[in-house]
Amino acid sequence: MAIPASIQRRGFRKWYERELLIGHSHLVLLLLCVVTLFGAMEAFSAPGGAKALMAVCVLVACAIGLWALRRYLFLLTRAEFIANQAVCGQCQAYGRWAVESSREPTGARAETADGSYMVVCCKRCGGRWQIDW
Repeated sequence: MAIPASIQRRGFRKWYERELLIGHSHLVLLLLCVVTLFGAMEAFSAPGGAKALMAVCVLVACAIGLWALRRYLFLLTRAEFIANQAVCGQCQAYGRWAVESSREPTGARAETADGSYMVVCCKRCGGRWQIDW
């Protein structure tokens, strides 16, 4: 689901909380991969056993761990980038706004998400500003 539609449906504060929870679940997955990696490396150094299986476990744990780290950093960076713009310039209210409209690029620019923004309206004072995402 697109960010503006998700924020419009849930509200900014719930969306932000959800993004942080999803991001931190990826961090937990990363920590589990590290524990798995250490366990597989310990079993790999033991005499006998299935070293090929342990090597596969190490490679899979590394791949999943790198993906989880990348996703964790992406989600937290994106949430913080939007949260830093969530203050009304007129009344200084944080996160008390609704999405009025949004612009998502199409074509070749859709992959880089350059030029994506949403126009928001403060629920307290009615001030309008643009939030890039």
